[in-house]
Amino acid sequence: MFENPATISSNSPHLRKSGSKSVFIDPGLNGHLGGGVSDMGDLKGSSSPLHITTMVPSPIFLWRFKVILFLFWALCCCKIGWDSVMRMSIDLRDLFLYEAFLYYNPLLLVTMMVWLWGVNLWVFSQGSVNYAKVFDLDHNHLTHREMWKCSMWMTIIVPTSMTAYLYLYSHGEVSLAASQPVLLYIAFALVLIFPFDIFYLSSRYFLLRTLWRIAFPLQPITFPDFFLADILTSMVKVFSDLERSVCRMVHKQVATIAWFEADAVCGSHQIAIPLVLVFPYICRLLQCLRQYKDTKEKSSLLNALKYSTAVPVIFLSALKYHVMPESWTSFYRPLWLFSSVINSLYSFYWDVTRDWDLSGFTKIFKFSRPSAISNLLYGRQWVYFWVIGSNLVLRCAWTYKLSAHLRHNYITVFTMTAMEMLRRFQWVFFRVENEWNKITKSHPMGEISLEEDKLLGSTTPHDV
Repeated sequence: MFENPATISSNSPHLRKSGSKSVFIDPGLNGHLGGGVSDMGDLKGSSSPLHITTMVPSPIFLWRFKVILFLFWALCCCKIGWDSVMRMSIDLRDLFLYEAFLYYNPLLLVTMMVWLWGVNLWVFSQGSVNYAKVFDLDHNHLTHREMWKCSMWMTIIVPTSMTAYLYLYSHGEVSLAASQPVLLYIAFALVLIFPFDIFYLSSRYFLLRTLWRIAFPLQPITFPDFFLADILTSMVKVFSDLERSVCRMVHKQVATIAWFEADAVCGSHQIAIPLVLVFPYICRLLQCLRQYKDTKEKSSLLNALKYSTAVPVIFLSALKYHVMPESWTSFYRPLWLFSSVINSLYSFYWDVTRDWDLSGFTKIFKFSRPSAISNLLYGRQWVYFWVIGSNLVLRCAWTYKLSAHLRHNYITVFTMTAMEMLRRFQWVFFRVENEWNKITKSHPMGEISLEEDKLLGSTTPHDV
């Protein structure tokens, strides 16, 4: 049809994007293009490349669109949840909220901890602390962006399930409401143990393996082992509520306000509550004993003594439900208060003198690129006063959460647990920096760089 039609190679870089399929143009199709014939004719003998452009939204537009969608979703959840609660009678409303809090409070707190851990990783990536070296990770470990991605999905899924629970229960769909927390717990468990290479398999494997090493400290203790175990001691309330929630699910008591019957089986009086609360401290104590066996350092025994002081706080509190009121008031309560003071002050002393290195100004907030956060925090004395003072106050308040007989006000307990996680969040900065300082003092920087080069060639993922 055309004389000497223009031919374009199917492998032309102007028609092909990296990773895409080849684009073929058949000149014989031009007869069916109508006005496009003249356009193709203009290409005859032309040496200019053919550019195919696609309309791609700008990153700023996509970010704003996601924010708008998130705010719309949050508004819908708040509106539906509020209307659902208001439908309940006044005498049952508080019990209704308490049960909903019982099921969803643990996962909300875990979500908060994942967000905070992402902030920790972001600060480490901006500064001079090589957290990958501290935790003995290769270069495939999760970054702060990936942690925030996980926490964002958790932030969406957990409140959505809670909103569905409130709505279905208030509208009389009790069986469907009862299925919401059950399905959510099953989904989280399956994602955590899923054996296929999706959802960050190597990171999930590293977490599960570390949890196994914490529960059974039969091998030499590494920094990730006792670091994660310390974080778990700040989340004992999460484990306590998880135990009660699973107990209700097993006994088919979800979405019921038969509190006297339910509390008799899965309530605050059962012996499982103090056992769950004390378990992370026992694991940490055994880690210290194992560390003393390997290193013969007396500081490990002193550290074990610190964790042992939490045991009387937990069990003396649980005795309130098993002794006469006069005995509790005259003997056990003063003993509980005394053990609480000892545990709080001992833990505070250990944080400041052993876990942290406050001999000089911290460099954790000295970013490679100056920013408003770095200017606000780096080299400021008020940071030390705040960290030490808040750590002391929250260490003392920590007793509230360890005590079973003080856990009836669920909003107060949730607040205290969230504050303890914030205390642990700021503890992480100084604890990791202290470990990094020990590494740099014991190994020249040249050796560290050589070891990092070896990690680049490693093929086994070892993530966190």
